Amino acid sequence: MKLVICAGPPTTGKTTVLKQSAKRLLDKKHKLAYLKIDVQYADEDEIFAREFGIPAKKVYSGELCPDHCNVMVLGDAIEWASNQSADVLLVETAGLCLRCSPYVEGLLGIVVLEATSGMNLPRKIGPMLSLADIAVVTKIDLISQAEREVFRARILEAAPSIYVVESNALYGIGIDPLVRKIEQAKEIQFPLFLRGNPPIGTCTICVGKKEIGWKQHFGIVRPLEGDIFYQGE
Repeated sequence: MKLVICAGPPTTGKTTVLKQSAKRLLDKKHKLAYLKIDVQYADEDEIFAREFGIPAKKVYSGELCPDHCNVMVLGDAIEWASNQSADVLLVETAGLCLRCSPYVEGLLGIVVLEATSGMNLPRKIGPMLSLADIAVVTKIDLISQAEREVFRARILEAAPSIYVVESNALYGIGIDPLVRKIEQAKEIQFPLFLRGNPPIGTCTICVGKKEIGWKQHFGIVRPLEGDIFYQGE
């Protein structure tokens, strides 16, 4: 079974890209399963189950970062998809933490970026882009050719070896190269490891401490003037 993890900022068109990909993969007789990871609301699993008749699940991360939730549930998800006889598991994650990478070492990672979100977006989203294998740029029909070229250049600046696909996903334009990459991807081999290094530590805010000001906290902290440092035992 192949594992495809698709991340990207909100409203970039991740679901539309995966729907267009799923349609073509099903036409090629692949058996799919779909998992959606989001924070507090999602109905994409219902859409995939209804439109394509494939096994589909969703998980709410709640108080967990979506990328952390992805790491926690992915083992169970692979077992579930395998029991459903899937040969491709599509995982769509909210990927809201710009310090984390949701991708798995050796398996396919896709980031979806919206061309209309500004020329500097590729410089802002960190490992979500720099550690991905493929960058799908959506809504290319809404910007000029010059803006498209600048956006592509900014992507390659952040991730020089990434494969860039420009797409009008709503109409399925530019999806076929992505499907070919999915079909060429490696199959799951255990053990699985997260791609890249997670952030350097858990802060006391993460575990529920609400006081304002770095002097009220311990672990990894930082003041307004100065670098981060460690405070406490």
